[in-house]
Amino acid sequence: MAEPMYAMGKAVRLARMVNAKSNKMMAITVDHATSRGIAPMVGIQDIQGAIDKIAAGRPDAMTMTGGIQKRCWGPHVGSGIAVLHKISNYTPPSPTNDCVFGSVDAAVRMGADAVSCGAMLLGTYQNEQFERLGAIAEYCDKLGMPCIGHIYPKGESVPPEKRTAWENIAYCARSACELGLDVVKTTYTGDPESMARVIACVPSSFRVVIQGGDPPKGLAGGDRLLYYMGMTRDALDAGCGGVTMGRWVWDDEDVTALVVALRRLIHLGLKPKECLELYQTVKNEKNYADYETL
Repeated sequence: MAEPMYAMGKAVRLARMVNAKSNKMMAITVDHATSRGIAPMVGIQDIQGAIDKIAAGRPDAMTMTGGIQKRCWGPHVGSGIAVLHKISNYTPPSPTNDCVFGSVDAAVRMGADAVSCGAMLLGTYQNEQFERLGAIAEYCDKLGMPCIGHIYPKGESVPPEKRTAWENIAYCARSACELGLDVVKTTYTGDPESMARVIACVPSSFRVVIQGGDPPKGLAGGDRLLYYMGMTRDALDAGCGGVTMGRWVWDDEDVTALVVALRRLIHLGLKPKECLELYQTVKNEKNYADYETL
């Protein structure tokens, strides 16, 4: 029996953001300014420069708002990098309630490959965020547009030390699936065993990807890079379907070299130390074009 047309549309668009050989997704996000403020986000203050550096490393996809896509994505049209069109964010005065400021129709008009929206769960505003996500996911189904949720257990009922607890991360992942989304971006639990428990709570066809998040205090330089590379390797080995990362990537002194190396960790199975060595080689040689293909 033939797939309905909306399912075919989703399949085509999802394939653009996932590597065919590894079946993993590597997305870099630059959507932070409205939620975290622009002054602390040094790496994306020059947003055109940041996008250019990231795109030169050839990630599978990039997440950005419609306004930034409209003004900055032009040089990269036809690059093969999928655009994940962000239509909501929390804000500094309202950190537990995502505000929807974009639309699925705008994402379609602008040629995006997916719609991205967020929610902070286990708090005061969960119900209304669930209503919004459900409506967005249903409309995406009608248009054959993949829907990605950035969903975290950061509501008022969750103390900071419980934001990586496996039961809370599993609740986020399962809720995203129940609401009809296609991919969820959430937080790594901290170890592969508990992350595997999260993955076991959703159907195998549902993709869970991790954010970068905040590193332990005091890490810098190569130790900081190794922390994130190790986290990425462990999450993939636990069954995660990829990453959607931002701050630790575009805050690096050589963004393109880091994207090049991370791409090979995700799709070619490099170990963290191998990834760091490759990063240092590319950073020194600046031969980015040699790494455009895997």
